[in-house]
Formats: sequence, structure tokens, C-alpha cells
Amino acid sequence: MADKKVDVIIIGAGPGGLAAAYGLASNKTVLVVENDLWGGTCPNRGCDPKKMLYSVVHTKQQAADLAAVGLKSDSSINWEEMMEFKKQYTEKIPSGTLDGLKSANILTEHGKATFIDETTISVNDTSYQADKFVLATGLHPAIPQIEGNEFIHTSADFLSMPHLPEKVAFIGGGFVGIELANIAAESGAEVHLIQHNDQVLKRYPKELTSALVDSMKDHGVHFHFDTTLSSIRERADGDYELLGENDFSIEVDEVFAAMGRVPKLDSLNLNVAGVNYDNHGIQVNAFLETSNPNIYAVGDVVNRSQPKLTPVASFEGAYVAEGILTNNDHDSIRYPAIPQVVYSSLQIATTGVSLSEAVDNPSLYTVKTVKTGSWYTFNRIQDPNAVVITVLDKKNSTIAGATVLSKIADEIINYFTFEINQKADKQAVAHQIPAYPTPASDMTYYL
Repeated sequence: MADKKVDVIIIGAGPGGLAAAYGLASNKTVLVVENDLWGGTCPNRGCDPKKMLYSVVHTKQQAADLAAVGLKSDSSINWEEMMEFKKQYTEKIPSGTLDGLKSANILTEHGKATFIDETTISVNDTSYQADKFVLATGLHPAIPQIEGNEFIHTSADFLSMPHLPEKVAFIGGGFVGIELANIAAESGAEVHLIQHNDQVLKRYPKELTSALVDSMKDHGVHFHFDTTLSSIRERADGDYELLGENDFSIEVDEVFAAMGRVPKLDSLNLNVAGVNYDNHGIQVNAFLETSNPNIYAVGDVVNRSQPKLTPVASFEGAYVAEGILTNNDHDSIRYPAIPQVVYSSLQIATTGVSLSEAVDNPSLYTVKTVKTGSWYTFNRIQDPNAVVITVLDKKNSTIAGATVLSKIADEIINYFTFEINQKADKQAVAHQIPAYPTPASDMTYYL
């Protein structure tokens, strides 16, 4: 018999787990178990602190771009002060998260959770039994299996560096590699990005990623395409020598893995719990139930096609809470259009139907590409490379998707996401009167 019994146990105190916990707290006894920082990756060592650094970097880049049209400044980045700015936010997250849970009468345990059987876990030598479980353990960085990989650091290490090294390398050209390379280069480091094939950000159109690469090169990032590392050696002076195929060799002060992330599942003992999973995460049905119907999974740890983003995890956590409260007497989960943004020297964003899907289905979709760099909105911020690509549903002329390359792609993509989720067509957009002149007032011209 278990030492303690509750209604629901949630493993993982990131956005997904927290959304489920707060959704259940007024009606169920809830225990949240966290083995790392309360609040999860995003606010502690992920998207939130990264965006704080990006805000400083982006402002410096914008000042440089406006120098030719009248802005006179000598902007430079003090890494130590910028990191202190970030720290003032992140250092409050764990305690604030824990206090919030306690104030909602949610039970908490800090430690590693392991299933003993289908209804019981062990944490810190105490066993807990529950009727329902929610798995929200998230992901951790993938590290390449090469000689010398013990010298490789992660994005979490980068975001907590007290001082900026002179030379850094990033292995991988996905979201993390691109975004952190931009921050490091603009902050004054010599930056190398190593990509195993010929394209970064493979989910985005190559014509746009190529433009982003050119922009990042202009900002000091050195790209090494079609390069696979074979080993890393520590030198006598404390630097690292990166070696790869075709006589590739560079020396840097620090090297960071940016090759994606893998599910945190090792310690859970899911086989005992009757939960099916693979290398891509936990398998769930349309109600986010696992193969054990009393165990749900939400957030990045789930094997699904939707992007692994903080708001998606929160959306799923709230949905699962409703399902537990109603015994799944509700519709299967339906995701709205979900925007994704890469924050770099230029931003790339996408939402809804992807450009590749639209191109592959010409009978269903119309694609319109507009180079907007000369438009007023983009000219006033010196954004000559801006491109907006829209996807329209041929059947009803509603907006189905969009992809944007711009300094303000994050703002523009949110407008498109709203219109997609409202099933708006050209006429609906034309009947709106947004503030002028703003990026929103351009919307009708993209369609």
C-alpha cells in the first residue's frame, strides 16, 4: 500500500504540468513532482531568458540599420550586465512557481519520480498512489555521440555564462543554434555554426533560410555546411579543437550542442506503468491518453506533429485537466493554427498550412509571395529583405497559412494566426480598420 494517496499526480512543473495542475486544483487533490527547476525549461533556461538577451541584441542591430538614416549611436553590448538583466528575471522563477502552487493548495515534491506499478510512483523513498497521472517531463538537449563529447555544453550553459568567450561553436542549425549564434555574434564573439547538410531550419523554405544565412554572415557568423564532426580534443591552453570529415578543423573556447532535444523518459520506468513510447516521445490518442488510459501526457514529451512550444504545452495541460474533470466527456483535442518564430538577425515565422504543403497541393491552395522590403512599413525600419508568403484556400478564399521573413515577423505572423483561426477571407480582412500606419494596416495587401 502506498504511503500517500491523491487524486492526480503530475510529473513535471513546466507550463504543461502547471496548466493541468491549476485546472484541477479546485476539484481534485493534486501532487506535482519536479526533478529540476520549478517552472520548467522555458522560463528558467529557455525561451524567456533567450528572448531577454535577444531584446538587447535586436535593439543594437536595429540601431546599426538606422545609422544611415539619421540615428547616431555607438551601441555595444556588455555581456555581464545583460546576463544580470536576465538573471533578475530567472532567479525568481523557481520560488515564485513553488509559492504559486502552494497558495493553490497543490502538493509538491522535489525529486525523481519512478513508477512502481500502474497506479503508484516513488519519490524520495515515499510512494504515492493516484487515480490519474499527467506526464509533462519535457525534453533535454541531444548530445552528439562523438569522441570528446564531454567537452560539449548545452543551451542552458550558454544562457548562464558569466562571461562571453572569444570564440564559440554551435553544432546544429535548428532554432537553438540559429538564435544563440545571433546573440553571441552580436555580443562580440567569433561564432561558428556547424551544420551536417546544406540547409539550416529545414522546416522553412530554403529561399528564406538562405536570406537569413546571408544576413547572419553579415553580422559575423561563420557557417560550415555539409560538415560532420568526428571528435573534439582539449588543447593544452584550454581551448578545444573540433575535427571533422574532409580535414575540417577549427579551434574555439567553447562548443555548444544545438542538435535538437530528446524526451526526458529514462527514470520514469514507463514499461511498468503500461505506457508506450519511442525515441520521439510518449504515444497518445486524440484525448492525450497514453496506452494506459489513466495516464495522460502533455507538452514536449509527447510524440506528435504539433510544434513543441510552451503555449502548446499549456493548451494541452488545460485540455487534459478538463478531460479528467469530465471523464473525457468532451471533444478530442483540436489545435488552432500555431505560429512558430525563429528570432535572429532576421526573424522567420510560419503559421497554419506550410508553404511546402501548399505547393504540393496546387488544387487546394493558392500561394502568393510578396517582397515587401520597399513598402512603407518595412522601409521605415530599414528591413529591405522582408518577404510575406500567404496561402489561401481555393475553396472558400479563407487564409490558410503564412510564412514571413522580416525584422518584425513575430508581430505579422500573429495577425495571420488570428485571421486563420477566425476563418477570415479577403473580404473579412478588408472590413477591418486597424491603426495606421502599422504592420496590421498592411494585412489586406498580402491577400
